Amino acid sequence: MRPNNSTKLAFSPLPNRSRARAMQPSSDNANKPQRDFEHVRDSMHSAISMNKTEVIDTVLNDFSEKFLVLGEEAQSAGHEEDGVLGSFYRIERNLRHALKPMYEGLFERLNMHPGGLKVLTSLRADILSILAEENIASLRALDSYLKEKLGTWLSPAALELHQITWDDPASLLEKIVAYEAVHPISNLLDLKRRLGVGRRCFGYLHAAIPGEPLIFIEVALLKNVAQTIQEVLWDDPPIPECEATCALFYSISSTQRGLAGINLGKFLIKRVITLVKRDMPHISTFATISPIPGFIQWLLSKLASQSKLAEVNDISQSSADRSGSAFRENILEPEEEKALMDLSEEFVAGKNGMERMLNLLTSKNHEWSNFAPLLSILKTPLLRLCARYLLQEKKRGKALDSVANFHLQNGAMIERINWMADRSENGLHQSAGIMVNYVYRLENIEEYAQSYFSTGQIHASDDVCRYVEPLNEHQPATDKRG
Repeated sequence: MRPNNSTKLAFSPLPNRSRARAMQPSSDNANKPQRDFEHVRDSMHSAISMNKTEVIDTVLNDFSEKFLVLGEEAQSAGHEEDGVLGSFYRIERNLRHALKPMYEGLFERLNMHPGGLKVLTSLRADILSILAEENIASLRALDSYLKEKLGTWLSPAALELHQITWDDPASLLEKIVAYEAVHPISNLLDLKRRLGVGRRCFGYLHAAIPGEPLIFIEVALLKNVAQTIQEVLWDDPPIPECEATCALFYSISSTQRGLAGINLGKFLIKRVITLVKRDMPHISTFATISPIPGFIQWLLSKLASQSKLAEVNDISQSSADRSGSAFRENILEPEEEKALMDLSEEFVAGKNGMERMLNLLTSKNHEWSNFAPLLSILKTPLLRLCARYLLQEKKRGKALDSVANFHLQNGAMIERINWMADRSENGLHQSAGIMVNYVYRLENIEEYAQSYFSTGQIHASDDVCRYVEPLNEHQPATDKRG
């Protein structure tokens, strides 16, 4: 299975015994080795063309199976190696060896040393902290190399999926409390509830870092997909597990800063779905109730810049200077603008609707969230703008929001946007209390993950797409799925 020139892969001549078989009348037999090789080559190219963290399992399985069959045939055929290409490959191998960084040997030895993997993750955490303050090229290269190595050493095959229960050692449970990053665990009773009836917690463990999950996910067993985090955290008592039809992922937390950017969560979610489906066949829906951490930051920036442009544009309307108008966008609909401007100045001041919304959202202690008339006025524009943020705001062709990007690249779709779903201080601060349900449809996970990776296509329900339909008339960015 070697190429006979630098641009095209093909079989070397068959030895005498194989040639004799190939000279038999059947043209199918004569062409079979070439067809087999082409099949392996095509499946290999399919695997290579995908991002290594997003390769669809069936493509790799197809390549592995065909390669092994081809290898058996090639062994019996005994192909000869082209001398010129053999020299070329030796030069390439020697060059690759010469370019290896000197620290590679140290990292390899540390990985084999007891406690070494923990040291390496701590080292990368320190590197990331330095890079956050200063972009040093040599450290950037070191970080890239170490990230790649850690991703290899922490492949799913090397990780143990462990269901965390109240019976686990106290040291492990303490780490769950300490590392819970999405919805803090308030006390032991709260922890016991999250590990009790109607709840599950799974974590990835590695033998080199015993007693400490690298990442863990919390699951609620419910009748329906929850619309608020309150009903998940405060659901007491939970429903009988036999009545549950939905497994809701409501928190996923990474415990090691040094593993940032290594997508262990993708493999964890897939394995948990498989495990829950095996143990509880009556569970038919796998969904999340997820935060939208970047929404308010994006919206406040948009409101500030656009309200400023609106003010400048009003001043220059009577003059010939309209340079700012090309960049101006009133992100509020006319009826939304009117509702905000009709508010008494005792509630909020501002020269236009965008400035008033900006002032409300930045008010002390989120006072707007405790006043029903303001909630009524803000609900429609905030839900619409949140849908726009999730569906249309991109960075390098992918969703701008980090949590959205995580679930979409794993094969989920955006199912529903929920108003006042998280009334905590953090929820109001990062997303005005809005949360989103992502749904993992088992029959579509691979298709959705691949289309998102290759084209940035975001799959969403009709209800979510309806928020932004007027904006999609000339630039379809989503796939509507009911």
